[in-house]
Amino acid sequence: MSGSGGSTEGTEHTKDTGPAEAIPGGPRTPRGRGPVVAALMLGMALAALDGTVVSTAVPQIVGDLGGFAVFSWLFSGYLLAVTVTLPVYGKLSDTLGRKPVLVAGIVLFLIGSLLCATAWNMASLIAFRVVQGLGGGALQGTVQTIAADLYPLKERPKIQAKLSTVWASSSVAGPAVGGFIAGYADWRWIFLINLPVGAVALWLVVRYLHEPHRARSGTDTARGTGTRAGTASGAGTGRAPRSRPRIDWAGAVGVFATGALLLTALVQGGVAWPWLSAPSLAFLGASAFLAAFTVVIERRAAEPIIPGWVWRRRTIAAVNLALGALGLLMVAPTVFLPTYAQSVLGLGPIAAGFVLSAMTLSWPVSAALSNRVYNRVGFRQTAVIGISLATLVLLSFPLLPYPGHAWQPTLIMLLLGAALGLFQLPLIIGVQSTVGWAERGTATASILFCRLIGQSVGAAVFGAVANSVLSERLASAPTPGLPEDVDGVARALEDPASLSAEAAEYLRRAMDTAVDHVYVGAAGAGALALLALLLLAPRRFPVLPDPPADQQDP
Repeated sequence: MSGSGGSTEGTEHTKDTGPAEAIPGGPRTPRGRGPVVAALMLGMALAALDGTVVSTAVPQIVGDLGGFAVFSWLFSGYLLAVTVTLPVYGKLSDTLGRKPVLVAGIVLFLIGSLLCATAWNMASLIAFRVVQGLGGGALQGTVQTIAADLYPLKERPKIQAKLSTVWASSSVAGPAVGGFIAGYADWRWIFLINLPVGAVALWLVVRYLHEPHRARSGTDTARGTGTRAGTASGAGTGRAPRSRPRIDWAGAVGVFATGALLLTALVQGGVAWPWLSAPSLAFLGASAFLAAFTVVIERRAAEPIIPGWVWRRRTIAAVNLALGALGLLMVAPTVFLPTYAQSVLGLGPIAAGFVLSAMTLSWPVSAALSNRVYNRVGFRQTAVIGISLATLVLLSFPLLPYPGHAWQPTLIMLLLGAALGLFQLPLIIGVQSTVGWAERGTATASILFCRLIGQSVGAAVFGAVANSVLSERLASAPTPGLPEDVDGVARALEDPASLSAEAAEYLRRAMDTAVDHVYVGAAGAGALALLALLLLAPRRFPVLPDPPADQQDP
């Protein structure tokens, strides 16, 4: 498919909103892009490996520093910082350029890693993880944006497949790396190994990523017809007059504070305090007030952090909602499947991890091949096919026999990864192809932001669903000797010898039922994503034309 196609079947509609994006001083050979691509993959590996490596070493960290009651904030604090900074970094990359934002993100991440290695208690480690997250937000959003800047539309699946492979490899290798370090070295090396990897990525970015100087006019900013980022070796082709960029710092603070309060309410609600307690209501009420206040600020800002066009354009709004639903449904496999594999199937932690890894293996393969589908039927239709298949796969999970065999959920995860590869990547590439350079960072950050918000909401909603099912089963249990509350279920199943055979079997069935309910809820999230695409997304995305042939990479 060519981005400049017309009305033939399977070709996206081209929106002629101005001159085609040029690549002044951009790479002229694939070799010129190579060092930058390597830097992007290393940067993505830093962000992707972080959570999986740390999770394996939690027992050693808690044993050394204490703080078992709050250790979950090692992950929640990092996720919160990444999520609330994504829109800010997206706008800054459109305003200041990708390179300074990416460099700042890598530096922040490495400073956070070094500080984590020096932590003296759990509170300090959590605070330093937040610093890591401030860098991780820049890594995730800016890497995806530069990937779109580097390649014309027809070649973007190549780089996206490479980045997806990094995520998949990290998901598989992370627990093993973390377990090896925790078992044979001090847990602090989990953070120190980030330093050489990040240093190489930083050197490659500073040395090889060159963006041409651009004129930033009001029209370019508003309509997204700014020139395309020239990346890799080669300087810009002359200095254009450039006005001083205006940064909406008030809006940035508002977005950050609103997101922090909302995510804290979602993460801690039902865990640290009941949902209808004073702390939950206070956090939710304060986040709602700040959200309204931030909207007022953004409407008055000349260059808002989250501009209104993100939601006024049907394509981007539909994709934001669809990927928010994706974040929601992803909680089922990533959070509840390992518990199911260990508690119901009786697998060990490593074997349970391999059941989940089946999804991460098929996802990048499917994503890499998705261009063969959307070249024929278009971005929206490819995503519709993917999410429809994913919904059916999720609905098949409750049909598994009890207790079943490990290959059965593994097969389901393999199919789910293949379906979601067809769903997510065409939407990301599609949105990036409908905006110019001056809007691409903001658009990319908005869809990643919505997915992470969906993930946080999903953790809260499906956690409540699972707890409700388990509580009901415990209340109506005919078997004596069961835990008195939901918190005791996981501990009891970790040591089934402490229970009678009848009680252990009852708990396994209760856990099986709870996870089945979660997967049905995840299928509902898939249906919501499908509706968002069918009702809101245009049949053909308004794709901007690619650069002329004489300006593209050979």
